[in-house]
Amino acid sequence: MPDSVYLDHAASTPMRPEAIAAMVPFLAEHPGNPSGAHGASRAAKTALEEARESVAALCGCTPHEIVFTGSGSEADNLAIKGAAWAARARDGGLDRIVTSGVEHKAVLGACERLEREGFRVTRVGASTAGIVDLEALAGAVDEHTGLVSVMLVNNETGVRQPVDEIACLVRERAPGAVLHTDAIQAPQWIDFAPVVSEVPLVALSGHKFGGPKGVGALIVRDGIPLVPLVDGGGHERGLRAGTQNVAGIVAFAAALRITHDRRAEETARIAVLRDALERGFADQIPGFAVNGTPDARVAGILHCTFDDVEAETLLVALDQQGVMAASGSACSSGAVDPSHVLLSMGMPRRRALSSVRFSLGYASTGNDVDAALAIVPEVVAKLRAG
Repeated sequence: MPDSVYLDHAASTPMRPEAIAAMVPFLAEHPGNPSGAHGASRAAKTALEEARESVAALCGCTPHEIVFTGSGSEADNLAIKGAAWAARARDGGLDRIVTSGVEHKAVLGACERLEREGFRVTRVGASTAGIVDLEALAGAVDEHTGLVSVMLVNNETGVRQPVDEIACLVRERAPGAVLHTDAIQAPQWIDFAPVVSEVPLVALSGHKFGGPKGVGALIVRDGIPLVPLVDGGGHERGLRAGTQNVAGIVAFAAALRITHDRRAEETARIAVLRDALERGFADQIPGFAVNGTPDARVAGILHCTFDDVEAETLLVALDQQGVMAASGSACSSGAVDPSHVLLSMGMPRRRALSSVRFSLGYASTGNDVDAALAIVPEVVAKLRAG
């Protein structure tokens, strides 16, 4: 059995070897600033634009529509704040934002900030299956709506949201609104290019699919007005000032390429591992239940409840045994409150506090599953007995 079992890939996935290989030369050998004029700068600029072209081809958009950022959270914030500010500047009546209660904290936090600035924010709930309430969303979107934001794949439950239906709804009910989706958990599991064709603003993050931390991207379709968060030298179409992280961007592009090329094979393999883990828990642990509909989950996430066990206590005990998992978003680690995602799904507080996320990725193996099945049931039984 492995010395440690990493089952927190939804928080961060190890870098792919191909991404590391692409990154290293721009850390050690090529120091140029891509905005400069000399040879080293031209080499950096060439690498930057080749990476942009590669990412655009995989996303089904033009290179001009790719804006590189410092993280997925920054991409979400640029989309939400930038679109809301632009809508208000264009038409003061477009002051309404509609989102869901199961969004990542980057989205909800940006909406809260805008609410303090006078925007009206409506947050719709989700079903017990984890799918956004489309009827409530339709009722919330109106002619005063400037922005709608619904994620593609939930980072806690792994449930895919019907973004294509939402795109149609927004076009019909709010012609002046811009739709944004946090697609950060999507590239490793689904072909998201069709979503890009329907959604004007799409956020990505490199370290979720084997790229480095500290680099993200926002797809901004042509004609979509945004107000930048960071002003400066006009980098990234004037939407994200600051010298680009060339090494990180090159690695981001390499990881996305490998993820795309191996997606079908890896998704099928990982789904088998996830299902084996789920069956093993169900067979060995009384009071075990899966959260989120199995019909709409991506392959790598198992979000589940262990009755009468506090999740944070369980995670500490598992970590001591070398099994690494999470109770939800890594951005909420250390929080004693139950997951806002589970509460928005109507889950009772007590059950939400007993829920844990196990997430697999390209590096996961059958040995990881075997080790987890040997350790988790025993730890749960000891905690219940204690």
